[in-house]
This record gives sequence, C-alpha cells and structure tokens, in this order.
Amino acid sequence: MESNNPSEMLNAIKVKRAMMINCANKQGFTSEETIKYSQELDILINEYQKASQQFSRPIEEVKFAFNHMTMIWPKVCV
Repeated sequence: MESNNPSEMLNAIKVKRAMMINCANKQGFTSEETIKYSQELDILINEYQKASQQFSRPIEEVKFAFNHMTMIWPKVCV
C-alpha cells in the first residue's frame, strides 16, 4: 500500500475484506483466491498498524513533554 493516510488505508482494508468475504462465499474459505485475499488483507492491516503507531508517536511525545513540564513548572514558580 502506498498511502499513509489513515482513512485511505482503512478504506483499502474494507474493500479487501469485502473482496475476501465475497470470494469465500462463492468459492469457499479454502480456495486459492480467498486465501490470496486473506494474505493481502493481513498485509494491509499490518501496514495500518505500523502507520498508526507512527501517527500516535508524536502525540505521545508531546504528552510526555507536557507532563514533564508540569512536574517542573511548580518548582520554578515557587
């Protein structure tokens, strides 16, 4: 997957999941095509999880910096 946009990534996951379910209903859960879709879906989900960790990382860094600052600030003001 090329995009790192969370909404585009989620949309790609939904589309691939629908393709897998449709194929499984027509050809069975163990057909080669269903398994191929399942593997592609796994890759998309893993990419989304990796990207979502990167999205949340700066937020966590800001929270840490803010918490650290609030611990120091009262000592400076006294």
